Amino acid sequence: MLFGKTIVVTGVASGIGRRTAELANQMGADVIGIDVTEPDHQFGTFLQGDISTSAGVNNLIQALPNNIDALCNVAGVSGTGGAAITLAINFFGLKALSEGLAPKIRTGGSIVNVASMAGFGWRENTQRAASIAKLEGFPDTDKIIEEFAIPNDLGYPISKEILLVWTMLAAHQEIFKSRHIRVNTVSPGPVETPILTQFRQVLGDSRVNSDVDRVGRAGTASDIAPVILFLCSDAARWVNGNNIATDGGLEASVTIDSLNLK
Repeated sequence: MLFGKTIVVTGVASGIGRRTAELANQMGADVIGIDVTEPDHQFGTFLQGDISTSAGVNNLIQALPNNIDALCNVAGVSGTGGAAITLAINFFGLKALSEGLAPKIRTGGSIVNVASMAGFGWRENTQRAASIAKLEGFPDTDKIIEEFAIPNDLGYPISKEILLVWTMLAAHQEIFKSRHIRVNTVSPGPVETPILTQFRQVLGDSRVNSDVDRVGRAGTASDIAPVILFLCSDAARWVNGNNIATDGGLEASVTIDSLNLK
């Protein structure tokens, strides 16, 4: 489904990003991988880059070619570094890269964001998430944290709440909609990647263990990558503004409990 397509994947040094790049390469895509750390094995072309700053994003936009078929925004941090850097990488850098690359993405192309089940609370925090999602440019994240009273230890889930709301907004944003560029999100639950230990520090062992117990096991990068690449393919040409919970049924389980559907 991806033969001959040019697919950009951020966060290729490890975890879901690495597996997404590897699988895309196996499926015949021309892969351009991006990370702050050079991977020990490259699948296609590698660009070293940092999306945590406006300058870093602009450098990547200039370096990337025209006629990109899909952008996979996989790069992210767990929140252990604090809310400011977490919002910068998990949302504002991702958003700036997506908007900046829009003119270089083919008509009918695709943007796929990796969010998280940790963003489930966006419905209860809609006003905050939408207000931040609508901000233009790459703002000072320290000021955002102060303005919206974001606790330092909640940077990760809040960044994913914002991302889920922005995905819906972006699907109808003129810069994407005018060229039929689809914008979707994949939300994993706990996944066995190098960053899982950090998630335990941020979310707590009891939360992570509970989530794993609900669905029987933690996910793997190989569970998530095929769904990301499905959204890059022509098979998903009528899927837009959606979030696919790729979590073994975790969101369904939490929804059943929260809405007392039993």
